[in-house]
Amino acid sequence: MKIKQRKKTPPLSVIERFSNERVFLIIIFLLLIASAVFYSQPQVAMWIGFLMAAYATVSNDSIQSLGTFIESNKHRKWYLLWIYVGTIFIVTVTISWVIYDGDVTYQRLLDSEGNSKYPHPENFSFFMLMAPLLLLILTRLRMPVSTTFLMLSVFSSTSSGITSMITKSLSGYVIAFVVSALVWYFGYDFIRKRFKSRKVHPGWMVAQWFVSGLLWAVWVMQDGANVAVFLPRKLDGTQFFIFTAVIFIGLGLLFYLRGDKIQKVVSEKVRISDIRAATLIDFTYALILIYKLFISTVPMSTTWVFLGLIGGREIAVNLARLKKGKKHKQKAMRLIGKDFLYAAIGLIISLLLASTVNPAIKEDVLGLFR
Repeated sequence: MKIKQRKKTPPLSVIERFSNERVFLIIIFLLLIASAVFYSQPQVAMWIGFLMAAYATVSNDSIQSLGTFIESNKHRKWYLLWIYVGTIFIVTVTISWVIYDGDVTYQRLLDSEGNSKYPHPENFSFFMLMAPLLLLILTRLRMPVSTTFLMLSVFSSTSSGITSMITKSLSGYVIAFVVSALVWYFGYDFIRKRFKSRKVHPGWMVAQWFVSGLLWAVWVMQDGANVAVFLPRKLDGTQFFIFTAVIFIGLGLLFYLRGDKIQKVVSEKVRISDIRAATLIDFTYALILIYKLFISTVPMSTTWVFLGLIGGREIAVNLARLKKGKKHKQKAMRLIGKDFLYAAIGLIISLLLASTVNPAIKEDVLGLFR
C-alpha cells in the first residue's frame, strides 16, 4: 500500500510575508514610533507622511478606481496591469506638473493665484501623521473610507474647506446613486439578455482597458491631492521624481497583491467580475467624475461617489430580478449599509483629527453638535 506524501507548501515570498498580519502590525508599530520621533522635523516628517499616504490612499481607493479592473482581469499577469496603470499615472501627473508649474494636483490644493485652503505647514503635528497611519489600518480592515476627508481635513486652515468637501461629496453620492439605479433598473432586462452568453466579444476587453485607463486618469486628477498634501505645493525636479517613483512602485505592490484585502468590497458585489458589467460601471463612474472635475476645483470624496454608484446598482439589480424573495434584497441592503457605515466612520475620524490639529475647526465642530 502506497502512502501518499504530502506536498510541501512553497515558502512565502517577501511580499507575501508583508501581507501577513503579524508583520503588518510590526510595520504599523515602527511607523508609529517614527512619526512620534520625527514629527517635529518638517523635512523628515513630510516624507514619512507622504510614504504612508501614498500606499494607504491608493490601496484604499483601489476598490473604486481599479477594483473592477483587477477583478475582471484576474487571469492576466499582474505586471501587465501594473505597467499599463503606472504609465497612465506618470503621464497624468507630469501634465499637471508642467502646466501648473510644479503643482501635481490639478489645482486641488493651490489655486491660480497661489492661495490654498490646505496650506503646507511649516511644522507638522503628530496627528497629521496619524491620518495616513489610521488609513493604513482601516484599509487593512477592508473599510472603504474617504481618503479625501481623512488626508485633507488635518491640513484645512478653516472649517469652510471641510464643509465644501462634504457638500460636493454628498451631491456626488446622490447623483451616482440615482444615475446608477436608473441605468441598471430600466436596462436590466436588456443587459441581462446581452450578457447572458459566457462568451465575451474581444471588443469588450479593448473597451474595458480604455475606460479603466480613463477612470484611473480622472481619479488621479481628483485624488492625487490626498497623497501630495504632505509635500510642498510646488515640487522641484527631485521631489517630483520621488513622488512619481514611490507611487509607481506602490502600484506594483498593489497589483501583485491583487488589490489586497480591501478588494473583497468589490468582489462580493453581484457579477462584478464580468468584464462587460465592470466596463459599464467604470464608464458611468468616469463620466460623473469628469463632470465633478470641471464643475469646481474643490476636493471631493471619490469614495462616496463610488459607493453611491455601487449602491444604486445593487438596489436596482435586486429589484429588477425575475426571482422574487427577500434574501437577495436583504443582502444588498446589508452590503450598502455596511459600506455607508464605514464611510461615515471615516468622516467622523477625519473631523476628530482635524479638530485636534486646528482649534478653530474644533470650535466649529462643537458648535454643530451644540
